[in-house]
Amino acid sequence: MEDLGFVFGIIGMSLGISSFTFAIITMKKVDKLENKLKELNVLNHDFKSS
Repeated sequence: MEDLGFVFGIIGMSLGISSFTFAIITMKKVDKLENKLKELNVLNHDFKSS
């Protein structure tokens, strides 16, 4: 029974790390898109994403 908890812990940590990495990459892409839309005057220059 202890081994099963260890296995699920390892799986949970690996999924958490991959999700965190995905979130960081996605936030960078959203920031890049937001800057591009500001350059093209689609968004106001004082627009702040939440």
